[in-house]
Amino acid sequence: MSELTLTDGTKIYYKDWGTGQPIVFHHGWPLSSDDWDLQMMFFLQQGYRVIAHDRRGHGRSAQVATGHDMDTYAADVAELVAHLDLKDAIHVGHSTGGGEVIRYVAKHGKGRVAKAVLISAVTPIMVQNENNPDGVPIAVFDEIRENTGKNRAQYFKDFPLPFFGYNREGAKVSQGIMDNWWRQGMMGSIKAHYDCVKVFSETDFTEDLKSVDVPVLIMHGEDDQIVPYTVTALKAAKLVKNGKLITYPGFPHGMPTTEADTINKDLLEFIRS
Repeated sequence: MSELTLTDGTKIYYKDWGTGQPIVFHHGWPLSSDDWDLQMMFFLQQGYRVIAHDRRGHGRSAQVATGHDMDTYAADVAELVAHLDLKDAIHVGHSTGGGEVIRYVAKHGKGRVAKAVLISAVTPIMVQNENNPDGVPIAVFDEIRENTGKNRAQYFKDFPLPFFGYNREGAKVSQGIMDNWWRQGMMGSIKAHYDCVKVFSETDFTEDLKSVDVPVLIMHGEDDQIVPYTVTALKAAKLVKNGKLITYPGFPHGMPTTEADTINKDLLEFIRS
């Protein structure tokens, strides 16, 4: 098992397969690097080196009590990137992982990053406040916190339904995908998951988006019930200097899994462009 011990002693699990230009995948809440299975296999077969880690407190990484904030997440990535000496890398983030990508690129990525991709990402900021009046009300995130803290096992059984759009009429539900989501979630720490709700809802990535010079692809499903694209993707696309926006009618939050063929094709086109 590949592990890196960070400077604060936290052990981070990661996968590192293949050779060629590196693509680094950053997972969403409350999952693990396993959520990128369909992308890792596809891009490995296309000749890329594919890397994904379990964020601290998630998956197989150490269940530490501290460091569950976006600056630490990005610094953890920087340590992993330095350890593997990754250069000319493409960083791809889903949901919370999209925030992690843009914070890492803005703060630590100079000279190492070729491109960035934000999929169903929480950027620039999700929560409703005076500067973001059309954001998601804090009560929504309080409910996620409450259920994560007190009812996690059952809540994580229910959450994949809107996550993958399986609550929509005519949806073809995969029990295996739902079970795999639950498996990944329950591998992680309840403390990390609870703290991360504040991270993905209240972190403001506006200045990160403005400061990034590398090309940025923003991909978002128009039927995302978890991270509404009008609050996030449409705004993020206006903030980046060198951005491309693709929205997908009818696609859910978990579209890298349910719509992998389309997402992988568009990712590959952007990476090769």
